[in-house]
Amino acid sequence: MNMTGAEPLPAASQEFHRLSFTGSGKEYFGIWIVNILLTILTLGIYSAWAKVRRNRYFYGNTVLLGRAFEYHAKGRQIFIGRLIVFAYLIAYNILLSLVPIAGIALAVLFLFAIPWLVMRGLRFSARVTSYRNIRFDFTGRVGGAFVAFLAGPAMAFLSLGILAPLASRWMYRYIGNNMRYGGRPFQTDPKLGPIYQTWFFSALIVVLGLLIIGVVAFANASIFFALVDGSDGVSPEMQASFFLLAVFGYLAVILSFGIAALFYRAGVRNIAWSSTVFDGRHGLKSDLSRFRYVWIAVSNVAVTLLTLGLMRPWAAVRMARYVNEHTAIRFDGDVGEILAAVESEGTAVGAEFMEFEGVDFGF
Repeated sequence: MNMTGAEPLPAASQEFHRLSFTGSGKEYFGIWIVNILLTILTLGIYSAWAKVRRNRYFYGNTVLLGRAFEYHAKGRQIFIGRLIVFAYLIAYNILLSLVPIAGIALAVLFLFAIPWLVMRGLRFSARVTSYRNIRFDFTGRVGGAFVAFLAGPAMAFLSLGILAPLASRWMYRYIGNNMRYGGRPFQTDPKLGPIYQTWFFSALIVVLGLLIIGVVAFANASIFFALVDGSDGVSPEMQASFFLLAVFGYLAVILSFGIAALFYRAGVRNIAWSSTVFDGRHGLKSDLSRFRYVWIAVSNVAVTLLTLGLMRPWAAVRMARYVNEHTAIRFDGDVGEILAAVESEGTAVGAEFMEFEGVDFGF
């Protein structure tokens, strides 16, 4: 794991300084396998502490200008949050069985509680993250979370995805404009035009996938009609063919929508991060190759499945390394002076939040 020892900072420069990831699949495998075994042995209880160990490893190996990020959450905080959610689910199921109307009311209440839970989760994640011993913060409110994480997705769904770019813009604006580092703000304002360009390409992937499925289904319509007719002339070979076609159709739908979502995610991330500014003058950048990102994600899933999950650590490290290498910040001025000013004015990680406010609900 990368240590956070001091290293000389570069002088004033207009160059982008990229993040790096110093971990390895072999190193993370030891953490991952212990997390899996202890989670199984404790019937899931250890999963809260497993999350802390995992995040500390990945944060501690994410490096910018020779210094790593740090994750300060404790397993107890995450465990308490999960206990609250678990208790709610038990109460919901009991009420739904005994008093159905009360169970439905509880479900509606939970739906409207989602924005608050999301806001608390974002604030928790920010406040337990630090860089150079200065913590991040998140100042978003419930109303903004409602628009970004409830109204936006609902609008995108009801419009069959056509308004998804607007929902993505709301989400990134809510997160980016409420993020702080050392008390200094981030601002982001991704434009709809570039997001729609990314969306259009992803939509073409979905349409192409559905067209292929339609052509294959039309070419084999005789098998379908024979099965629907229920005639005795349907041979076992035709039944097997129909089963294979159904499996092909299902996988094709999953693959086309999955690939389209990955293309869209990478493209929107590039747009949103590259339109983000820290403290009014320091620009961020993301330049993921959408094709490379999709290839890494899809091949990671394939390798993980083929190895029955044993290559999952390698896959996670591979993706983290690629994303970090294509994330950067450009400081407007002398880097050492800028960071020294933030450190002198910022607030170090405080134990008061960790003890009294820090509960992660898993959102």
